[in-house]
Amino acid sequence: MDSVRVLGLRVDQLSMTDTLDRIETFIKERNTPRHLVTADASMVVTARQDPELAKIVNAADLVTADGAGILWHGRFLKQPIANKVSGVDLVSEVCRLSAKHGYRVYFLGAAPGVAEEAAENLRAKYPGAQIVGTHDGYFSADQDERVVEEIRTLKPDVLFVAFGIPKQEKWIDRHKAALGVPVSAGIGGSFDVYSGRVKRAPLIMQKHGWEWLYRLWSNPKKIAKVKSLPTFALLTIRERFVGSAR
Repeated sequence: MDSVRVLGLRVDQLSMTDTLDRIETFIKERNTPRHLVTADASMVVTARQDPELAKIVNAADLVTADGAGILWHGRFLKQPIANKVSGVDLVSEVCRLSAKHGYRVYFLGAAPGVAEEAAENLRAKYPGAQIVGTHDGYFSADQDERVVEEIRTLKPDVLFVAFGIPKQEKWIDRHKAALGVPVSAGIGGSFDVYSGRVKRAPLIMQKHGWEWLYRLWSNPKKIAKVKSLPTFALLTIRERFVGSAR
């Protein structure tokens, strides 16, 4: 599998079709819990100050390019990444496959009620989708064991975790062996979108890489995440003209 380095983080050259094929292979194998990371520009910037996150991402089984910033970095450094595979699109596609093949999916994270609403809407969109359980992300560390046991009992094939970066990646890494789920992936605010509480940008903005601007306009609380974009851009420019940004 071909990969590139984006300011020190590995990103795999995967299309959505490639990613789904790998997920289906992992489900069929079932012998080793796998970790899929959807990496965007904010994750790259965060990982530069968080060695634990960087280690988790670089050791993950799959790392997809989630966001226009990652694609721009590749073009600017003349190591293009062909495809964007975002967490929000991945959730929908896996639910589509669930309806077709019976794969079992679990939603973990977001505010109380959000994961349940997202599950209801995706079941309506993909009749027969096996979303076998949901749980919000508002629980303390001393409740981890109970949540892990609930998920383990339901035996999902795919676990989507929406805690935000880097908490979701660290939680998956810490518990994936105990969970025993074939594929676990952090997907940020995807449940908010599918619950209907947050709208996606118009398709034309998605295609041209301006979805982040729409999200900021829709939810000014996202400013902390957007603030990482200038840093990401400056580091990318420095890497091209000065050398490694590390």
